[in-house]
Amino acid sequence: MKISKSYCFLLLFWCVGFLAFAQQRLDNRDSNNTTVFTIRGSVYEKESYTPYKNVEIVVNGGRYTRTFADGSFNLEVKIGDELIISHNDFETIYYTVTSDERITIEVIDAKQNGRSKRLSSDFKRFNEMIDSADVYLKKDAEKSIKFIGNALNVEINAEQSAQAHELLGDVYVYWKQYDLAISAFKISLQNASTASAKLKLAEAYRNDGDFNTSLSTYQQIDEKDLSNYQKTVWFEGLGDTYVKLKDYSKAIKAYEDGLKVANKHLIAPKVTDLNSKMAQVYSDQGQTNKAKLLFSNSLNLAKNENKKRAVEEQVKVAEFNSVNADYEDEIVLRKQAIEGIKDIERDSVIANESPITTQKQNYKIGNAYYLQNDLESAIPYYEKSREEAEEKEDLDVKLDATRKLSEAHLKSGNTEKAIEYNDEYKNVVDELYAKKIQEISRAARASRSIAEQQSRITSLESDRALSKSTYELTQERNKSQQLIIYSLIGGLVLLLITGYLMFKYIKQQRLANNLLALKSLRSQMNPHFIFNALNSVNTFIATNDERTANKYLTDFSKLMRAVLENSEEDFIPLKKEIELLNLYTKLEHFRFQDKFDYSIDVDETIDVEEFQIPPMLLQPYIENAVWHGLRYKTEKGHLNIIIKSKSKDEITITISDDGIGRERSKTLKTDHQKKQNSKGMNNIKKRVAILNEMYKDKVDVAIADFQDLEDAGTKVVVTLKKD
Repeated sequence: MKISKSYCFLLLFWCVGFLAFAQQRLDNRDSNNTTVFTIRGSVYEKESYTPYKNVEIVVNGGRYTRTFADGSFNLEVKIGDELIISHNDFETIYYTVTSDERITIEVIDAKQNGRSKRLSSDFKRFNEMIDSADVYLKKDAEKSIKFIGNALNVEINAEQSAQAHELLGDVYVYWKQYDLAISAFKISLQNASTASAKLKLAEAYRNDGDFNTSLSTYQQIDEKDLSNYQKTVWFEGLGDTYVKLKDYSKAIKAYEDGLKVANKHLIAPKVTDLNSKMAQVYSDQGQTNKAKLLFSNSLNLAKNENKKRAVEEQVKVAEFNSVNADYEDEIVLRKQAIEGIKDIERDSVIANESPITTQKQNYKIGNAYYLQNDLESAIPYYEKSREEAEEKEDLDVKLDATRKLSEAHLKSGNTEKAIEYNDEYKNVVDELYAKKIQEISRAARASRSIAEQQSRITSLESDRALSKSTYELTQERNKSQQLIIYSLIGGLVLLLITGYLMFKYIKQQRLANNLLALKSLRSQMNPHFIFNALNSVNTFIATNDERTANKYLTDFSKLMRAVLENSEEDFIPLKKEIELLNLYTKLEHFRFQDKFDYSIDVDETIDVEEFQIPPMLLQPYIENAVWHGLRYKTEKGHLNIIIKSKSKDEITITISDDGIGRERSKTLKTDHQKKQNSKGMNNIKKRVAILNEMYKDKVDVAIADFQDLEDAGTKVVVTLKKD
């Protein structure tokens, strides 16, 4: 009955976890693709091997980075992620991650420079050394550090030095040399401030036991500089440090913040880790129910990642059950873990130091039965643990299993077996002691070798710092020369700016003068036109033709109103000018009906609203045609005004008459009339010249004889361009 209740209770929490995190399970169906790892890569030109700086690399999951000056980059990814690699100098490249090996992106037809061959050789050698160091990181610390030293021995820049020292810190962290790791990460940050190195430095401080410095380092990191994955690592690291400081409430808050980011951006491994760590904190505080719920979640989530992660979580929850004396659930989980471990061992070897070995799990199962006084069940698991430990040369577990077998047999009353295993226990102690002596000796040799390699790296870094100081001293000597050159350049720039401002001022003054001149010319034209019109009215009144005078004055007032409305404008729509011409020509014809007839023809294809024309530009030419050409003609003459299209953006306005012509007209004029006519024509010429200067030759006027007869007549052609 007891077993049945325990199973039901565990099943209930599994169901709750399943419902709470169903979305994460759907998004992570392929368990082989959820492990996040750091991948190294580089982007360079294929032919010259010239590296590309500031290339954007974006992961489809939202993580983001840029290449350093040497073209290299580091990025958190998982198998199956698609990388989007983009830069202004080449087309966007898409790359799918298939393994944890270095990514090399070759770009074709990039620009080369004179140093490219030498740089490419150093760049290639540096990457080869870094890749080799990465391969040996978990296998042989001495070799890995040696390769890093070789990488630092080529001509590299600050970003490459930072990359090498960050990897050196990774090596020291893996081999638990946290003090050396801290130094390496600090040097890396001195060369290039990266978020990844800052996070690793904070973690190294925590692992070295300096919890307050670790917390301070985490707090100095700006969240804005972190990718989504790095944010989860940052919150997780803060939580881990608060746990070490026993500030559990802040630890839970940090884990919860990290969990929000992980859930939002579907970072499944961190969802599992953070649930598990929150559960452990609640367990440490004695809040067993909360811990059980979160451990249930982490168990379900771990199953969706990969077999190894699932086994690790099963073992962790089994430890929780052991602490809380829930031995039956502990045994179930450890048996499940053993099945998972067997699957893992088909593809890889699990080191004896790992908590997920079969010998350790069988030993713990034996302990669970032993604590329940079920010695009959405990002894076979102890024996199995001992056999596996002997087979895998795990003397630590073999020692513990042998001791527990002696105790179990003694407790069950089998004294003979108890003595036998006790004697075996003494033999294993001696064997383990000898092994530990050998390990200590090997560790001492390895420590000396690592120290030698570290000394070499320190020497290289010192030489680099000395070279940098020499370079800076040389640069300081050149500063005075550069200052003089920059001063001359600055003076030249200032002179150019002053010249530009003066040119702009003169241009504005010229524009103001032109506007004033136009206004003056218009003011001269209007009184002249009004004076002539009033003379006509005076003639009608003198002949006692009041009715005609009234009608003439009505039309004249309309014309005056239109003229005054447009008097301040440089240009008006052609439509308005045609209306003015109609009114003015009508008035002149009204006065000299016996002297001429007139016609105004406008091409229907012309949009008279689109073209602009200076106001009262055409009126003086019509006035000249009537008063100095047609008025003196013996027979009735004709005035033609034709507006037609010349091209898409140009029209011509032709004013032609068959009057007496310009030459005969001059002989009939008095000196005063000649002077007035000359002033009127000069006025128009000045207006046209000023407007063309301001508006880039928008108006063109040509005057010629109309025909080769006695009454030659006059033809004025005005060409008008669209804006």
